[in-house]
Amino acid sequence: MINGAHVILYSQDAEADRDFIRDVLAFPGVDAGGGWLIFKLSPAEIAAHPTEGAPRHEFCLMCDDLDAQLRELRTRGVEITRGPQSVTLERPRPGATGCADGTAPSR
Repeated sequence: MINGAHVILYSQDAEADRDFIRDVLAFPGVDAGGGWLIFKLSPAEIAAHPTEGAPRHEFCLMCDDLDAQLRELRTRGVEITRGPQSVTLERPRPGATGCADGTAPSR
């Protein structure tokens, strides 16, 4: 049984993404060496890596109270550009968990 994951976000501005993860989402992290920050999630981890290509990824966050979480993110300067969306997968992709697209934060 899988009980966690390590998520890597490839980004053209990994430093800004790391700042967002650390300062806005307030995820605790450690320096894995050479300035590579790894942030703790329950029960997973997230990291932001630079890329020369176009950034593409899917990232779902879970919470107990969506309205309260959105309010908290707004107080940290996050502009919610799209609210909660329900997603129905007609034919699930291999490995898909059917997570819903919650928000599209921008900064």
